[in-house]
Amino acid sequence: MTEHAQPTEYTIETLAHGTPVYVSGVYRFGTDAMLLSHFCRVRRGEDACDLGTGCGIIPLRWYDMGHRGRAVGVELAPEAIGLLQRAAKAAGADNILAVCADLREYKTDKLFDVVACNPPYFNGGYLSEKPGRAQQRHQITCTTADVCRAAARVLKDRGRLCLCQRPEAMGEVMAAMSAAGIQPKRLRLVRQKQAEQPWLFLLEGRKAAGTGLVMLPDLIVGNGRGGFSEEMLRIYGKIE
Repeated sequence: MTEHAQPTEYTIETLAHGTPVYVSGVYRFGTDAMLLSHFCRVRRGEDACDLGTGCGIIPLRWYDMGHRGRAVGVELAPEAIGLLQRAAKAAGADNILAVCADLREYKTDKLFDVVACNPPYFNGGYLSEKPGRAQQRHQITCTTADVCRAAARVLKDRGRLCLCQRPEAMGEVMAAMSAAGIQPKRLRLVRQKQAEQPWLFLLEGRKAAGTGLVMLPDLIVGNGRGGFSEEMLRIYGKIE
């Protein structure tokens, strides 16, 4: 494995079962990545891939939850790949492979059971001047259609693509999935509070599958008292 440069400044976040995640000022993670990694329902021995992995939070979270199958994190930025390599080495996660590549061109002979992607959310508006930050947040180096085509290329038939996105992009995401031969199958809305509008959705599609979408109960993040709901605490591994 080629070792990639580490950022001059980074910190270490520790997941529920002790797996370290190395983050920098540009390459870090949020609630959406935690929710997506859980939503994927990756089984222990499945082959899994995270497209646009950033610091590698999703394959590292899978490892922390007990996944030991092949896990590939694909990322365009060498600095981010360096963070994932360092974390995987520190965790002893020999099943995690960090691949520095453009997801639009990534190919593999060994197809995956599951592909995840926490894609850039925005295709307009203010662009950050921080190196790497704009491409993380805006659809500069990849679009939703690019992600779906890439997933279709590396998934087994009946394999799952799981992603998250802002609710206003739901129509675009479902159309892009269908155009790539991936049928939307499971949908969950995420709300901060029950009475508020959703701020995120989680969607699973299956390659070469029939139609039929299951709408799951909404996920409520807060408990109304300034903390996490019981389900969120379970997702974060704070309670069993």
